Order: sequence, then structure tokens, then C-alpha cells
Amino acid sequence: MTVPAQDRNPVPADIRLADLAPGTTARVVSISSADAAAPIEMGRRLAELGFLPGEAVRIVARGLLARAPIAVRVGTGTFALRLFEAACIRVRPEQPQPA
Repeated sequence: MTVPAQDRNPVPADIRLADLAPGTTARVVSISSADAAAPIEMGRRLAELGFLPGEAVRIVARGLLARAPIAVRVGTGTFALRLFEAACIRVRPEQPQPA
């Protein structure tokens, strides 16, 4: 029995940047308000920082407390994002390259 190619290498699902494991590289898919209370300007601010569709991102560090900010590397810059800001960014984890 042959396994179809799409079952051997499933495409990772989009997740919130806040849920990405530290050190994992991902690509930005979209930016949208996590809820109706989030200001529209936040999406613009995140785009100005470089969180644009297709851009590579990686969580560098997480704070010690559960609600602490996270350090995110995008392009050549590293930024501290609050968790509700990171929840507005949808990313797709990249597949590890075969050796």
C-alpha cells in the first residue's frame, strides 16, 4: 500500500504567534484583531514593525510569568510583544529541511 504524498508531509496549520514554540521558525500568514476590543491601529503598528505576510518570525524568549511579554525576531529586528498583540498574528510553522 502506498501512502499519498500529502499524507507523508502534511502542511502545518496556521496558529497564533503566541502559541508558537520558542526557537521554531514560522512565516506570517495574516494579522487581524484577536477580538473586537483590539484597536485597528494595532494591526498597522505590527505591520510597521515588519510583521507582514510571508515574513519569517521566531520566538526568541518568553517571560517567566504566564502573562509576560515574548521576544520575537522578525527580519533583522527583535521586538517585545504583549501576548494579546502576538495573538493577532497568524503564522505557519516551517517544516524542518531534510539533511
